Amino acid sequence: MHDLALYRKYRPKNFSEVRGQDHIVKVLESSVETNKVSHAYLFVGSRGTGKTSVARIFAKEIGVSENDLYEIDAASNRGIEDIRALRDGARVLPFDSKYKVYIIDEVHMLSKDAWGALLKTLEEPPKHVIFILATTEVHKVPETIVSRCQVFVFRKASDLASKNMILEVAKKEGFELNAGSAELMAILGDGSFRDALGTLQKVLNFSVDKKGKKISKITREDVEKITGAPKTLLVNDFISAIAEKNLENGITTVRKAAAESMDMKLYLKLIIEKFRVAVILKYAPKLEKEMVGDLGEEDLEFLKGLVKEDKEGLLRSKALSILLEAYSDIDRAFVSELPLELALVKILSKE
Repeated sequence: MHDLALYRKYRPKNFSEVRGQDHIVKVLESSVETNKVSHAYLFVGSRGTGKTSVARIFAKEIGVSENDLYEIDAASNRGIEDIRALRDGARVLPFDSKYKVYIIDEVHMLSKDAWGALLKTLEEPPKHVIFILATTEVHKVPETIVSRCQVFVFRKASDLASKNMILEVAKKEGFELNAGSAELMAILGDGSFRDALGTLQKVLNFSVDKKGKKISKITREDVEKITGAPKTLLVNDFISAIAEKNLENGITTVRKAAAESMDMKLYLKLIIEKFRVAVILKYAPKLEKEMVGDLGEEDLEFLKGLVKEDKEGLLRSKALSILLEAYSDIDRAFVSELPLELALVKILSKE
C-alpha cells in the first residue's frame, strides 16, 4: 500500500514546510535574500530532526541544481582517500549552477586523517563550493572544524509538532486517527519526525481487519497492539494507585508491565504525560478545553474522575517531580522497574 516510505514522501520540499526549526529557517532565508552565504555550515541535532532536508532545501534556494549537489555518508566514506577525492572534485567548477554544495552526513564518523584533509579544504575553500556538515554527535567533531563553520543546532521534535504532523499525514493517506493514538505515536517517535512517521507507517500498513480490508479509523488500542506500546489500562492503573493511596496496587501494576516486557522508560513517560494533565486539571480546571486536544475523551473523563476523588491531594506537583526524578534514574537502574516502585513509595510516604 505504501511503496514509498512516508518520511520520504512527506519530506519538506521548501522552507515553509520545515517543522519545528523556525530559528534556523529564518536565518537561512535571510542569508539567501541578502546573498550572504557562508562557505561552510555545521548542522547539529538528534536523528530525524530535518538536518539533511534543510540542507537540500538551502541548496535549492541558492540555485544549486541536482548536477551540482553531492551527498556523502561519512559512515561509509570516512577515510582520507574519500576526502581527497572530494577535495579534488571540489576544485572543478559547477556544471550549471553558481555553487557546488557538498552535504556530508554523519560527519563525526570521519577518521583522524580525513579530518586533517577536510580541514585544509575548509581553510582555503574554492569560491564556488559550500560545505554542509551534519552530525548527531558534535562532541566528536574537532574544534578546528567547528570554528570554521556556521553552526546551527536543530531542536528535537516536540510531541505537539509530531502529533500534528501525524494527524495531517494520516488524513492525506486516507486514515482517521483520534488524538490519543496520534499522541502515542508522537511519544514513540521520541523527538524524531522521521521515527514518528516510521511508527505511523507501521500502524497504517497493519491496520486491516480479519478479511484483509483496510481499517480507516485507528484507535489508541490499535496503536498499542501494533507497536507493543504500554497499554492505557496499565498507565491508568498506576495513576489510580497514587490517587487512591494504594501502594500494593501500584506495585502490582508495575510488575504486570514488567511481566509483559514493556519498555519501562516509555511506560513511565506515558504515566508522566498523563499525570501532568491530571495536575493541570486539578489546579487549573479552566484549561480543560485545551486538554481535549492532548487526550481522548475517555482518558479525560478518567482523569477528571480521579481529580474529583483525590481528597488527600496526592495528584500534585510534588508527586510529578518525584516521577520525573525516577525517569532520569531509570537508565541507571539494573532492575528497570525499581525507580517506579521507589517513586510510589516516596509519593505515598511509606518509607
